[in-house]
Amino acid sequence: MGKGKKCEVLVINNIAQVGLQRFPAERYAVVKESKDPWAILVRSQDLHEFEFGPSLRAVGRAGAGVNNIPVGALSKRGIPVFNAPGANANAVKELVLAGMLIAARNLGPALQFTKELKKENLDRTVEEGKKQFAGFELPGHTLGVIGLGKIGSLVADAAIRLGMNVLGYDPHITVEAAWSLPSQVKRASSVDELLKASHFVTLHIPLVEKTRHTINAKNLEQMRDGAVLLNFSREGVVADDAVMKGLIAGKLKWYVTDFPSAALLGQPGVIALPHLGASTGEAEDNSAVMVVDELRDYLEHGNLQNAVNFPDAAMAREAPYRLAIANANVPDMLGRMSHALGKRKINIHNMLNKSKGEMAYTLVDTDTAVPAEVIAELGGLPGVLAVRYLPLQEG
Repeated sequence: MGKGKKCEVLVINNIAQVGLQRFPAERYAVVKESKDPWAILVRSQDLHEFEFGPSLRAVGRAGAGVNNIPVGALSKRGIPVFNAPGANANAVKELVLAGMLIAARNLGPALQFTKELKKENLDRTVEEGKKQFAGFELPGHTLGVIGLGKIGSLVADAAIRLGMNVLGYDPHITVEAAWSLPSQVKRASSVDELLKASHFVTLHIPLVEKTRHTINAKNLEQMRDGAVLLNFSREGVVADDAVMKGLIAGKLKWYVTDFPSAALLGQPGVIALPHLGASTGEAEDNSAVMVVDELRDYLEHGNLQNAVNFPDAAMAREAPYRLAIANANVPDMLGRMSHALGKRKINIHNMLNKSKGEMAYTLVDTDTAVPAEVIAELGGLPGVLAVRYLPLQEG
């Protein structure tokens, strides 16, 4: 970020002002139109056909999912894609609880019944009609939670507090998530085991190729008769044809989802909400604040946190000059970088290198300024995707 030149941030969709205000006006220009911004902030807009300019350094998604962003193409340019995992977790948790209660107490058809009531003989009609909507209470029933990240853990904890038994399945659970998980959650060794034992099943997993149709026609047959399936994760993690078969066969009593689909629209037993998971003022504020802080830390200091395509990498400033280098995760990259600096007598004060899959990221703090020709040489090294120079006095 050079002197006198503001960092242009293109904002697509409505991003909460409490987040945008965290960009200092003297250093950032937050705009709604730009041909070549330094950074892009987005919520739900599909960017797969978007033309990214040559100056782009980062993309931020004010939310968790990044299906609307061409992460692979941006990775090839060394551009991180930041998101805000957990910022909407409480909002989604509360909606899942609402979904369970809607199903358990048959509130969908009950509301439709009262909507169609006539004023004549109202009290009598209500008393005679309410019997058909008799439901059940949650305590003592088993909730199966597939995916025990931030949202799944919060749902599990809330269900336990409501007196439910909770069974969890997550083969990729992180250490942090495991620590935050209530001790009462029992571990299932497979999706099938969880489905067989649960009265309610809720999914909280990302949509990737491995998780597509996690619930399908074959394993849905393992569910208890009259079970409730909740999907507040992503549309593709549940197969629509499986839901239809399950409802017809009586395996499912209710399918409660935040993702209306043409195949299931209006079908008996389907309660579809219009993607309300993160639609609270609090969640939108939390997401905006989190992703703006991530973008600023990267643009100003090169630090990475919650970039879906890069490793977390943060290093405290101990020297006035910093290089931030995105590169392919291949052998001898550090050696070649060190050689390029060493042969010009540029002393490396501190260095951090992290990798994630095919991507790697290196922060180098130096005691003296790095000339433009050295930056160009580093950028020309095979495997280097992007080099940014971040001297403190220009920040």
